[in-house]
Amino acid sequence: MANLFNIKDYVVVITGGTGILGRCIAKYLALEGAKVIIGGRKEEVGNEIVADIQSAGGACEFVKMDVMNEEAVQAACDYIVEKYGKVDTLLNAAGGNMAGAVIAPDQTFFDLQPDQFQAVLNLNLTGTVIPTRIFLKPMVKQGKGSVINFSSMSAFRPITRVCGYSAAKSGINSFTGWLAQEAARKFGEGIRINAIAPGFFITEQNRTLLTNPDGSYTQRGQDVIRQTPFSRMGEPEELCGTIHYLMSDAAKFVTGTVAVVDGGFNVTAM
Repeated sequence: MANLFNIKDYVVVITGGTGILGRCIAKYLALEGAKVIIGGRKEEVGNEIVADIQSAGGACEFVKMDVMNEEAVQAACDYIVEKYGKVDTLLNAAGGNMAGAVIAPDQTFFDLQPDQFQAVLNLNLTGTVIPTRIFLKPMVKQGKGSVINFSSMSAFRPITRVCGYSAAKSGINSFTGWLAQEAARKFGEGIRINAIAPGFFITEQNRTLLTNPDGSYTQRGQDVIRQTPFSRMGEPEELCGTIHYLMSDAAKFVTGTVAVVDGGFNVTAM
């Protein structure tokens, strides 16, 4: 039997690949033999990541892409398909949050700003739908491909404060399951749609929420640790194995699932 985990020469597109998690995943996949294209808006940061990956021996390039701009995403897809001839995997890692969609401890639901709530929904949910719609087309044409969306613990449990983000990530779970059955029934079993749900990892987005300037945990960070059986935050590289599995032939009978990587947070008894 062939190596089910072999991803050599896979063409992998990562939206939002300039963040802490995205860059770690990009480097891992490139060093496993994949050809990685990082899509994002931060060109300078993207080029720095590419240089680091290339210096380590991986194949990688940056393509400027705003996931909310259909024309920009289509142009990026056309360029990638023309250059590489295919797209094997799309990893939808773009996302984020905004202050107006968060309810601070001294606020109530009535302080929610609907425009920023909508913006968070757009970035996380519509910003997943648009790239998927565009990059899925070459996959369907070639008869094989996989999409891996980014979910969150907030899609499973009502985590305090993050009202907009929770709604968006719950939508990601629903969209993942819906498109999985839609794609399989209409385009065949070669097209797989899954998601990964990270637990708590320190990123630029949540660093000030979870840690103090001296590196110690805030009260919120301590609450997370208390509810995580592993009693620690996740390390970015701990997402790589699950993503590798989901995109490889080892998961060729897996679609519509949300793989949780959380140190046990989601199953902790309250």
